[in-house]
This record gives sequence, C-alpha cells and structure tokens, in this order.
Amino acid sequence: MKEMICILCPMGCHLNIDVENDYKVTGNSCPKGAIYGKEELIAPQRVVTSTVRVNGGIHHMVPVKTDKPIPKELIFQCMELLKDIKVESPQKIGTILLKNILGTNANIVLTRDI
Repeated sequence: MKEMICILCPMGCHLNIDVENDYKVTGNSCPKGAIYGKEELIAPQRVVTSTVRVNGGIHHMVPVKTDKPIPKELIFQCMELLKDIKVESPQKIGTILLKNILGTNANIVLTRDI
C-alpha cells in the first residue's frame, strides 16, 4: 500500500494506493484523484517550467514551460535542451519555441510577451 497526497486541487486528499490490487485508489474525493494516484505510481509526469535567454529585448530572460506534462524521467534532458536556446524579441505569449520536445508531443512555449 502506497500513500500520497493528491495535488490536483486544493482539497489535498490523502490517497491510499493498493499496488497489489491493480493500483486501486481510495481516499479520493473525486475521480481525478483516482487517476492521479495510479498515474503517479505507474508513469509520473510533470509540466516543466524554466527560463531561456532573450536577444534584443529589455529583459534578458523569459519564462517558458511545456504545454503539457512530460515523463518525469525526461525533465533533466529537457532542461539540457533549454540551456542553449535564445529567443529574438519581440514574441508573444504562447509562441512555440520547440515542438514535440523529446518525442513527447509537448511543446516549449513562452509564458509572457517579450
């Protein structure tokens, strides 16, 4: 039996996941908690947030993120790709900088105008 706290909403349900019983989840107040608990043990994913350099703007860095979660084990590879990216100013929020990062179907997008 694994225990964790669901982070999908402010309720913070205390989940119990029975690994030996097909990852049966109890303690959740909504269906999202059951999905979260099972996925977190089988294939955890995270949205990656970071910054990249800017050329030609008043700001030297701009925040970026993946537009959907990627497998947790790819986070450091993703960060390695971001360290060499430079964005030309001006750009709009939501601009895709990298498509299909590491074959995950997630894109790296700007999270503010520059």
